[in-house]
Amino acid sequence: MQSDISVRDVKKPAAKRLTKDKVRKFLAGTRTKNGAVKTVAVYALLICIGFIYLYPVLYMVSASFMSLDDLLDSSIKWIPGRLNVSNYVQAGQSMNFWKSFRQSVLIAGLPTLCTLLSCSVIGYGLARFRFPGNGVIMGIIVFSFVLPGQVLMIPTYVMYSEMKILGTLWSFILPALLGQGLNAPIFILIFRQFFRTVPRALIEAASIDGAGYFRSFWRISLPAAVPAFITVSLFSFVWYWNESYLTELYVHGVLTDSGWTTLVLQLRAFASNYNAYQVTAQSGATSLNEALKMAGTLLAVLPLLIMYFVLQKYFTESIDRTGITGE
Repeated sequence: MQSDISVRDVKKPAAKRLTKDKVRKFLAGTRTKNGAVKTVAVYALLICIGFIYLYPVLYMVSASFMSLDDLLDSSIKWIPGRLNVSNYVQAGQSMNFWKSFRQSVLIAGLPTLCTLLSCSVIGYGLARFRFPGNGVIMGIIVFSFVLPGQVLMIPTYVMYSEMKILGTLWSFILPALLGQGLNAPIFILIFRQFFRTVPRALIEAASIDGAGYFRSFWRISLPAAVPAFITVSLFSFVWYWNESYLTELYVHGVLTDSGWTTLVLQLRAFASNYNAYQVTAQSGATSLNEALKMAGTLLAVLPLLIMYFVLQKYFTESIDRTGITGE
């Protein structure tokens, strides 16, 4: 009887210790697995950060479908009484959506293609060749990025005026061809860093087989740099799309209207455009309200959102692959 009691007394503390270890591992985790406390804290932080970014978008979408009565009704916060699609019709007509959309694609797409061509060549040259002044050129590239753009606006405007390319796409295309496009120093550094990760043994093997510099660049380096091209093209297209001040200054024309415009410029002048549309519209249009502004804003950013959702997989893969190290 005494031996049985002693065995039970030994087993009880062992069971308690085992239970405490399980609870501790569940809460604090182990070396290979996160605990419940850390997991809950991480997800709560991500939800809070995601809500900060998603709240304006959700509010914009909700308000864009509201009628004027819904906006004045204090009981309606998020869900409108009915989906008022006419807001998008009126906003699209006042912004001349399809014409502005086509011109926005040209204004953002053509300089992006030129930026890919010039920055890839410059980045490859800086990554593969060692020559006197290499460091000086890199310093100039970094300094040109740090230098505020406002300092160069007046000299650039005077130069473009003398070259008679103001009010044309050449004011964006020509600098992009020469590696001086919008935020081009960042793209040059991206290509330079990526081309440095391409194994030098491949370039040397190609040179032994008789491939010259251009053929090695075209056949070996460019196919390996697809992730860098995807990353640069997305960033460049978005930055050119969202650029309003330089577009209005160089392409749209400050003194004379060249006829070129973008959805972002139409959004900036949305109030005046809608007033002009309201006067000429045959159907009865309501006065300008917040719902119409939200609808116009969503129309301006909708192409970028669609492009991102379509290319999100490739963009994520390109970011991951740019971290591959080589020789």
